[in-house]
Amino acid sequence: MDDRPVDPVSRLPRTVRVLGLASLLNDIASEMIFPLLPKFLLVTLGASRTQLGLIEGLADTTASLLKLLSGHWSDRLSRRKQFVVAGYSLASLCRPALALASGAGQILALRLADRLGKGIRTAPRDAMLADAVAPGERGRAFGFHRAMDHLGAAIGPLLALGYLAWAAPEGSSPERLETALRTLFGWALLPGLGVVALVAWGIRETPPATGVARSGDPAPPSAEAAVPVAPATLFSPRFRRFLLALGLFTLGNSSDAFLLVRAGEVGVPVAQLPLLWCLFHVAKTQGNLWAGRLVDRIGPRPLIAGGWTLYLLVYLAFGWANAPWQVWGLFLLYAGFYALTEPAEKTLVTQLTPAVARGSAFGWFHGIIGLAALPASLLFGVIYDHWGPPAAFGMGAALALAALLVFSTIPATDDPADPPAR
Repeated sequence: MDDRPVDPVSRLPRTVRVLGLASLLNDIASEMIFPLLPKFLLVTLGASRTQLGLIEGLADTTASLLKLLSGHWSDRLSRRKQFVVAGYSLASLCRPALALASGAGQILALRLADRLGKGIRTAPRDAMLADAVAPGERGRAFGFHRAMDHLGAAIGPLLALGYLAWAAPEGSSPERLETALRTLFGWALLPGLGVVALVAWGIRETPPATGVARSGDPAPPSAEAAVPVAPATLFSPRFRRFLLALGLFTLGNSSDAFLLVRAGEVGVPVAQLPLLWCLFHVAKTQGNLWAGRLVDRIGPRPLIAGGWTLYLLVYLAFGWANAPWQVWGLFLLYAGFYALTEPAEKTLVTQLTPAVARGSAFGWFHGIIGLAALPASLLFGVIYDHWGPPAAFGMGAALALAALLVFSTIPATDDPADPPAR
């Protein structure tokens, strides 16, 4: 008898592993750009923090509204792969065009195109991940996928840091820095092409209906409901209350671009921002692998509550930070919030909804986040500009507390889901 431990990653299906690798490459491309984009927008192009909040909020909201449609249509068609391929392709081709932008309006248009791609792919991709594994392995699958995503988000800033150290070392003229940034943005095309090749030829579709018969999945309320024409009728009251709590929380969760702005204000040099962003994602990578396994053992609810509580405390601290070392420590703690909540929230979605409506469920999950993203980032930017960091970050902490109170009222039962509402 072989008593050697089995590698938990090797046990995951091919679809999960390939989608994880695609996310790794996609985030390498994205995070070569994202930690430097606020500086490029505010300093090089002369935009305001309010404009930054508007751009990030509109981009995230547009993406999440599209997730509602893509998730629903992937249920109707019982096909998910074409949405995944189309979404990754659009983002991979539009993102490098930021190198040519000369104003905030062009940045907005390109960020919208990038986020449109995300909106097309995300809900069907998450449903593919859930369809590919048994209910007791979904925390591990979502944790692995998010870990690969964050690993790519760590590698991307490292590549950016190395390139900027060579092309525009500290003390370079603004013109040289601008040229280096634009060139770096253009190089993001290469990993993007690798993503498209992976999802086009490397994944196989698992029919969503396969998951309905699996032990541990909520069943549709009737034979008629098995036809995914109106999946919203399958959503339980507990799932709707979770969406309410999630929406409240997201209203206080502005774009992480503001954390990079705050880091620069406190004294972190621009050349160190990619390194800070890299370490942030390394911490999220390790945390997601651990938390994904923990979700499968103890369930998602304690991790969500703990993660939102940690967020509340970290946001309060960001508002009053006054030294670079404090920012570095807070970014690591903030990574803990992501690790606790990312696999847990998605696992809870699968527990509260039947497989026949899973694409739509993830569409609503991401859609609620997006609906709240625009007012969250825009309001945060306005408060930041007029009343300063303590007021802006304090608002985020207060809304996280309100979300925790709503989340605590969701009934906990032994059954994985309440009977779906008709």
